[in-house]
Amino acid sequence: MSRIVFMGTPEFAVASLQKLHESDLEIAAVVTAPDKPVGRGRRVSAPPVKQYVKNNLPPDIPLLQPENLRNPEFIRKLKKLNARAFAVVAFRMLPEEVWTIPPLGTVNLHASLLPQYRGAAPIQWALINGENETGLTTFLIDEKIDTGNILLQETVPILPDDNAGRLHERMMDQGATLLLKTMELILAGNAMPIPQHTLQKDQTELKTAPKIRKEHTRICWDEPAEHIHNLVRGLSPAPGAWGTIRFEDGKKLQVKIFRTWLTEKETTRPPGTILVQKKNEMMAATGKGLIRILEIQAAGKKRIRSEEFLRGYDLTSARFVHQSESSE
Repeated sequence: MSRIVFMGTPEFAVASLQKLHESDLEIAAVVTAPDKPVGRGRRVSAPPVKQYVKNNLPPDIPLLQPENLRNPEFIRKLKKLNARAFAVVAFRMLPEEVWTIPPLGTVNLHASLLPQYRGAAPIQWALINGENETGLTTFLIDEKIDTGNILLQETVPILPDDNAGRLHERMMDQGATLLLKTMELILAGNAMPIPQHTLQKDQTELKTAPKIRKEHTRICWDEPAEHIHNLVRGLSPAPGAWGTIRFEDGKKLQVKIFRTWLTEKETTRPPGTILVQKKNEMMAATGKGLIRILEIQAAGKKRIRSEEFLRGYDLTSARFVHQSESSE
């Protein structure tokens, strides 16, 4: 018997669900988050996993959307499915009453090489921290977050032109294949779980991947250009790294920056100084070196290339304000 229950919500989880659905495994049920309002219009929308289920899975496969994962009725339904294992991708933290149900355990796919980058945003933080590689891990869920015994791992290179969106796409597809391989090992009784502490090298600093909050997204122009470039990569296409431009007349404009280019140029200008070169190149001084801004979005406007932005704004004597200054 190869019955499993799949749990996941966003687009990252859809590729894994599709890979499992197209395999010989039997999906007993799919669990995802409830529908919720999204966007400016607050229109109620189904999560991507639900949309995939409705469009691709047979109608006799139950779709569960519990508000409360500890709800006795929800737990009763899970037990009644008699699944041998659960597969989890980008879902909520499961209570012990749930992850202990299947006899072969509950498997989670995580977008890092655990024990590094435990947390909600491993793809973003690997880029922000300037890593050259990251990876994917499948592990057995236990009582703590991202600490369970490891089943399989694969390394993923981070390319120079990667941002969070591009890396997300590659890892989504590669992760789906890794999860299927893991579930097949689990169900065949051939898995060999490894405690995470055995993979941690002596005195290696463990880096974390907390949820991205607004305080993580503001650009500090005193930082070196390379650090700012990595922040922009890690936050593109969403939520976007941001800063505030102060014009010569004192007016301010909040902008998001989505793409930058590292130059080899040094500068003695104060960090945050904006320089326009050849009338169509937007540069900014940093704590070390100049960085070229390629794509930018003014508040309330669409994302555009910087040369188009320069046609709409006079940046003579303009600069990015420092974090110590008010940007409201």
